[in-house]
Amino acid sequence: MSEVPRSFRLLEELEKGEKGKVAPGVSYGLDNNDDMELTNWSATIIGPEGTRHEGRFYALKVTCGPSYPREPPRIRFVTRVNVSCADAHGNIIPRQVPALTSWNSATTIERILVSIREVMANHANKGLAQPAEGSEY
Repeated sequence: MSEVPRSFRLLEELEKGEKGKVAPGVSYGLDNNDDMELTNWSATIIGPEGTRHEGRFYALKVTCGPSYPREPPRIRFVTRVNVSCADAHGNIIPRQVPALTSWNSATTIERILVSIREVMANHANKGLAQPAEGSEY
């Protein structure tokens, strides 16, 4: 089976994101509509209910390199957060996010964001004290 070209795959993801046909609690789209390479994306995760994240909006940056989807994108939080899957600078630690740990080319930006949100809601993270709302890295 042949692989879908990078641009086709990213255009499909962009269309889904722009139409809001994504899982509850996440959204994403291009940083700049003039980005013809479809490289730089902005994303939002709404904090899961029943956690210290509830009601907060977390901004993230997603960078889809030239090898995406064969290789996962780089992702970092822009909004400060205290969670096990992000380092001290907001960079996502791939081994802490199930969708990245088990990466394959069928995994989407949406699936990664949902997986990060699930990590935010897990027992180890849901009660962690959080930085001041709206603070950024």
